[in-house]
Amino acid sequence: MKFIRNFMDKIEPDKAKSPFLHTLWDGMDTFFYVPNHVTKGRTHIKDGMDLKRTMIHVVLAMQFAFLIGMYNIGHQHYFSLGMYPGFFSGFFQKLIFGVLQYLPTIIVVHIVGLGIEFLFAAKKGHGIEEGFLVSGFLIPLIMPPATPLWIVALATAFAVVIAKEAFGGTGMNVFNVALVARVFVFFAFPSEISGDEVWVTQDYTWLHKGFNAFASLFGASDFFSIHNGATLVDGWSGATPLSLAAKGGWESVQAYAVTIGGKVYHPYSTSNLLWGNVPGSVGEVSKIGIILGAIFLIFSKIGSWRIMLSLVLGAVFMSALLNIVNSMYANELTNAFLSVPWYYQFTMGGLLFAMAFMATDPVTAAGTSTGKWIYGFLIGVVGIIIRVLNPAYPEGWMLAILLLNVFAPLIDYMVLQNNIKRRLQRA
Repeated sequence: MKFIRNFMDKIEPDKAKSPFLHTLWDGMDTFFYVPNHVTKGRTHIKDGMDLKRTMIHVVLAMQFAFLIGMYNIGHQHYFSLGMYPGFFSGFFQKLIFGVLQYLPTIIVVHIVGLGIEFLFAAKKGHGIEEGFLVSGFLIPLIMPPATPLWIVALATAFAVVIAKEAFGGTGMNVFNVALVARVFVFFAFPSEISGDEVWVTQDYTWLHKGFNAFASLFGASDFFSIHNGATLVDGWSGATPLSLAAKGGWESVQAYAVTIGGKVYHPYSTSNLLWGNVPGSVGEVSKIGIILGAIFLIFSKIGSWRIMLSLVLGAVFMSALLNIVNSMYANELTNAFLSVPWYYQFTMGGLLFAMAFMATDPVTAAGTSTGKWIYGFLIGVVGIIIRVLNPAYPEGWMLAILLLNVFAPLIDYMVLQNNIKRRLQRA
């Protein structure tokens, strides 16, 4: 790799004359090569694992859920039109449809987010802060697949400027940057992120039409079946399992069926929910992919197992408690979500994605070992409360994590003060 080193040295812009270009070059240089120095000064830990390498591990952990979720965009599209109902039938059409639908979102997020980060780095005269490597992947993963790109760009700019740069940059932010992007869309453009029709896209973009024209050069003029006049199948609904559970409980989720070609399909079977064959955000649909990513983070010691485990325990505690309350007052209560067994809560929505990739953000989470147990447990409790008891919002992890982001420093402070008191009493 010596030629890359020589090439990077040769093209290095002058930092004084071209600060923006030098910042851009520095970002690429530290991407290819680990800096040959460690942190100096009053630090307790000196390690060759720099922030960029840490962030790359998180991005790698997301790839299991990312690949399945991207393919699922194509599957949901064709399934709603009554075509290729089997998960792997029409494999290439579904895969390419999903890639062309999803890639523009990733590109827009990175152009806007990295562009702002480069500008701030050049203005401040320091190297690029690598925190956006993870946020740049998280933001597309938690957006509906058909969100207009200009809204994605606005949300990304808002999150980077308000949630990160305004607090001083990477490592100084109080709130999870990716969740701030989502909460911006949720409150500024609620119709783009709520309801039954936003999680499955039936329209072809100009990229799909362009690829179809390209495929026609090789005799595959109907690759995307654009000209077949396909319409939504009878009885099809874009309702997610969460919205069905809110209306009719777990029985409603399992009873949902679609008839295609005389054959009845149950899209929300337990196996489909686990593998990711359901409408939803790209990152949250495949529970198997998320669990594999979480295991990777735990064994690479990047993600906190304490936060993950305590979040699960908090969710189990709260959902089981609500199940008991529902069984005791079944005649008085009318909320169908209360009857959903606690163990099925993990098969729906973004609970596991929040556990693996959102709550474990080392910047915005609690830092002490005891604090991590408290922090994760409270997210699990609050997330289930919002999901089950709030009829207007059948999901709770975005608000639960942002709320506990605010209390994370207080949790650490109380843990430290308690430790100091105990040691003084023993002295």
